[in-house]
Amino acid sequence: MDFEAWWLILIPILFGLGWIAAKVDVRQLVSESRNLPDSYFRGLNFLLNEDHDKAIDAFIEVAKLDSETTELHFALGSLFRRRGEIERAIRVHQSLLSRSDLPRADREHALHEIAQDYFKAGMFDRAENAFKEVQNTSYGVSATRALIRIYEAEHDWEKAIAVAARLRELTDEPLPQQVHYHCERAQSALTAKEPDFARVDAELNAAEREAAQSTGPAASQASYARIAMLRAYLARRLGDGKTERQWLLSALERAPEFAGLVARQIMDNFEATGETEQAVNLLRDHYFAHPSLDVFEVVFAALREQGFAPAWQFAQESLRQHPSLLGFDKVLNSELTHEQGSGEQGELQQRMPDLDLGLLRAMIDKHTRRLDKYACRVCGFQAQTYYWQCPGCNSWESYSPRRPEE
Repeated sequence: MDFEAWWLILIPILFGLGWIAAKVDVRQLVSESRNLPDSYFRGLNFLLNEDHDKAIDAFIEVAKLDSETTELHFALGSLFRRRGEIERAIRVHQSLLSRSDLPRADREHALHEIAQDYFKAGMFDRAENAFKEVQNTSYGVSATRALIRIYEAEHDWEKAIAVAARLRELTDEPLPQQVHYHCERAQSALTAKEPDFARVDAELNAAEREAAQSTGPAASQASYARIAMLRAYLARRLGDGKTERQWLLSALERAPEFAGLVARQIMDNFEATGETEQAVNLLRDHYFAHPSLDVFEVVFAALREQGFAPAWQFAQESLRQHPSLLGFDKVLNSELTHEQGSGEQGELQQRMPDLDLGLLRAMIDKHTRRLDKYACRVCGFQAQTYYWQCPGCNSWESYSPRRPEE
């Protein structure tokens, strides 16, 4: 290969230029680090050691020496908010917003930060206004999500529906909570002093349209179950038992995991027409296909009204297939309730006279009380009542219709 002589000149020149550039960068870095106060490095060291109190004091000292350090102000505000010192966080961000020379990007950042401060302080009206100001910026998605949280907390479902529609445009992601916004509006109209049945029907129609756009079997089951339950409740309020039964049975078929939420209503509906036996057979078959303690409890109580033998035969078969301490506790509770209601000694007590059912149930109940709760799949928050929205983390459709033991 031919070797050009001019390479002998070019290589030393390139090497020299690189050496000069490196020297300049190092000198600039050293110069900038010397200009930084010692408090800045002490603050960083405290942060790394998770000593937030001393880190804040050090950064405040730096901020006093150089008021132009916007990034430091943002760091301070974030630290204050994380520690729950919301007033100090607000003051830091307000001081930034009061500067007339603040660049547009930093102003938007400061608005987004102070909106979060207001939100955490519970000042939803101020937070709403601040988040609206940054909705058309790079913080648009985050601000829109926050607005949804605000409207959910205020139960302003109309605004929540509108903002959720905007979020869908921005992210193109499924939002199962839109179904529940309409269901919440329908439920409010149903339970009002003067129910507006036409509005209830309209809201449930809207909920069905939203549910049709949802994806995922779990989401569709939860959405359909709630819509069907509200449809059944509406029919009952209108005195239409036939339509009520149709909706309850459709929930049983299309959302089998949620059978426990409608089992009691199904039994009541069939009992009203003297068809208790049909309801018992229906729910018993469903229980063995989709075990649920709520369904088990309803079936056992109905069978116990027919007699001791069929009820305990069902209980033994069920608990043998699906052992459950909580299920046994519910059996004992039902037996004690039946005994108190009849005013006579129960058959179990007659067969085992030395057995103190009350004491046995009290001992078991002490251990099962913590099991008799529904749990959020996202944050683990537990409650004895089933929620469509978790009170702990505000997630929708995150509660399993079954208890953790199941």
